[in-house]
Amino acid sequence: MTKILYEKTGRIARITLNRPEVMNAIDDELPQLLAAAVARADDDPGVHLMVLSGAGDAFCAGYDLTYYAEGNGSGEVTQPMPWDPIKDYQFMWKNTQAFMSLFHAMKPVICKVHGFAVAGGSDIALCSDLVFMADDAQIGYMPARVWGCPTTAMWVYRLGPEKAKRMLFTGDKITGKEAEDMGLILKSVPADRLDDAVEDMAHRMASVPINQLAMQKMVINQAIEQTGMMNTQRLATIFDGITRHSPEGINFKTRAETVGWKQAVHERDSGTYDWTWDRPINAPK
Repeated sequence: MTKILYEKTGRIARITLNRPEVMNAIDDELPQLLAAAVARADDDPGVHLMVLSGAGDAFCAGYDLTYYAEGNGSGEVTQPMPWDPIKDYQFMWKNTQAFMSLFHAMKPVICKVHGFAVAGGSDIALCSDLVFMADDAQIGYMPARVWGCPTTAMWVYRLGPEKAKRMLFTGDKITGKEAEDMGLILKSVPADRLDDAVEDMAHRMASVPINQLAMQKMVINQAIEQTGMMNTQRLATIFDGITRHSPEGINFKTRAETVGWKQAVHERDSGTYDWTWDRPINAPK
């Protein structure tokens, strides 16, 4: 089964993350397959825009922690010490640019979020041009608490500094409704209306010539790029590597290998574990 589905209906290319058994979690292959699907749509003269979604119960639950955090796969996102920051940067920058293929594509991308768009999944969603969410869907970057820094840095470009800090200082998840109210996404609708809302927008945009769509996107993106976006993303990608090789990051990975990533993530997100001292908060010394 392919990890990315591609379908063309009329003027719309439909790209679907397709690892539903793990809530479309990111492995080594998925980012590059996503970028290839985006390039395919961009190269098709009959496609005016793309709709990006996820199969199954969620859009994307982030990086596959069974694969990366528990040490069960070949993905060496935490290297043996001493670690090579350039090796780490090369791997993560490649993924960052794959996610940013959505932003850099000539044609617009609408992202449809149900269930979750969290951690690395939020990176993918926020690189899209327009984001629609179900009211009860959740978005956030929980690894900001330990073991991560959002490499695309799209939070600040969508929210501004103060609200971006509010999200990344806590690692909180928010609902689609909260995300709309905060200005993070375009629109949140009841879950049973999500498909219709996205289709209405997609068909409205599909009636615009490709060159018009491309020019509007390029002008708006240029204004963002002029702020130094690539420099910010390079710093964020370097910092992401540091977070996974800091003492706290090593403690998180060791904890995930010992008790399983689900318990380690619960302890991280609930704020009950002291990653510096590698023990529950308020535990006796």
